[in-house]
Amino acid sequence: MSTNSRRATGPAVAVVGATGHTGRFVVAELQRRGIAPIAIGRDAAALDANFHDQGIVCRRASVDDAASLDRALDGAWAVINCAGPFLDTAGAVVSAALRARIHYLDVTAEQPSARAVLDNYDAAARDAGVVVMPAMGFYGGFADLLVTAALGDWDSAEAIEIMIGLDSWHPTRGTRITGERNTARRLVVTGGQLAPLPLPAAEKHWEFGDPLGRQAVVELPFSEIILIARHVKTAELHTYLSRIALSDIRDPATPAPQPADATGRSPQRFVVDAVVKRAGESRRIAARGRDIYAFSAPLVCEVAERLLEGKFSSVGAHAPGAILDARDVLAALAFDHPAFEMMGA
Repeated sequence: MSTNSRRATGPAVAVVGATGHTGRFVVAELQRRGIAPIAIGRDAAALDANFHDQGIVCRRASVDDAASLDRALDGAWAVINCAGPFLDTAGAVVSAALRARIHYLDVTAEQPSARAVLDNYDAAARDAGVVVMPAMGFYGGFADLLVTAALGDWDSAEAIEIMIGLDSWHPTRGTRITGERNTARRLVVTGGQLAPLPLPAAEKHWEFGDPLGRQAVVELPFSEIILIARHVKTAELHTYLSRIALSDIRDPATPAPQPADATGRSPQRFVVDAVVKRAGESRRIAARGRDIYAFSAPLVCEVAERLLEGKFSSVGAHAPGAILDARDVLAALAFDHPAFEMMGA
């Protein structure tokens, strides 16, 4: 299979980091939706090994070579960046997307990367007439959509809590590398302002319901804090993660995820609860599904498809809940993916 640059037929979405664990899920999901993927990676042999005889356009490019990125994005209507650590890749890929005047999305869980993209590229994205949306994966955009849906007609909240329940967390190599690279102090919202996570981190128990039950959780914020704080006014915003998942990822002996079905999904189960409170009233929305890495693919591809169709309210650098119909996005995912279920929506 040739890795020379050639234009895809019909609407095409480029995937940077296509040969990685999440990138492969994203390429497959784009194909399932009838959107032509352009698989982009640093290694021509890896591109060939993963996408040989699939009829997928493959292009070699590096974030250290702007010209190669420009060639790789030729013919794309949007780009999904799956190549972490995003602290090292997001700036180069966003810049290339803006030069090409196409939409940009990524799946980072890294707060510093998401914050930098939102802060640094909003004006340029508006000038280019495109959307720049970081952190549109399981950690980040998913919780932002859940919180936005739970808020409903409320324009603010007094407190927001996000509870992420996992029955295990077998990290990919990319997750391991990102964890080593991302050493910044994590941020929460307290007193209405972004502030460093207080240490030691708060702990409590949470009833997730089926299939996880009651679990110990530890405060551990991801990129959803940056996204939600961007467009939701709240005095307190906190994220908690299952202690069992935290123990898994902190153990260097925990193996990478292993496929349990023909799609490549692992057996990992998740439940995410979003609780918003105001004036003595509480609203709760929850979702459950399987394999946080695999689930990031339909999530980011659903949003990418809406961007291609013009189903958003404003160009610029945004959190998904700020410019998309959050309830409609979540409902579409639940309808189209039987492994994903909404509760209390």
